[in-house]
Formats: sequence, structure tokens, C-alpha cells
Amino acid sequence: MTDPTRPPAPPPTEAATPDPARAAEPRAVLARKRGLPGPYITGGEDADPGASRREERRYGTLLLVMVVAIVLAGFVLGIIGVLLGAGAP
Repeated sequence: MTDPTRPPAPPPTEAATPDPARAAEPRAVLARKRGLPGPYITGGEDADPGASRREERRYGTLLLVMVVAIVLAGFVLGIIGVLLGAGAP
């Protein structure tokens, strides 16, 4: 059953059709052995690349903050350990 609110899929373009010259490549041969229509995932277009880039920047910033926090926590815990005498004699 199809959703009446969804627009129909556009017809395949020239770029979406497989290249006959690349049909003999090992990747294409393996894909055919597995029963796949091609050696690539079709429809790889991002609907909103701007939002995707903003999300990637947010996650990159979060990763950087977490790495800095872990490194600083190591220094702080090391200094506290030395001050409390838990360091090496």
C-alpha cells in the first residue's frame, strides 16, 4: 500500500543507471553473486546537507570537549593523588 501524502519517486536519471563499462569490476561481480542490482547503494542523496553538516559540527565539538575533559580530569586526579600521598614513593 502506498502513502497518498508521499510524492511518487522520480524516474531514474542517467547518473543513477549502472555503467556498463564497470560491470566487469570485482565489486560488481560480487554484488551480482549476492543478488544485488549494483555494487553501490542507490539514492545516496542527502535531503538536507546543511542540517547534516550542522549536526556533524555539533558532534565534533562534543567529541573535542569530551577529550579535553578526560585529559584535564587525568591531570587533576594525578595532582590530587600526589597531594594525598597516593603517588609513588
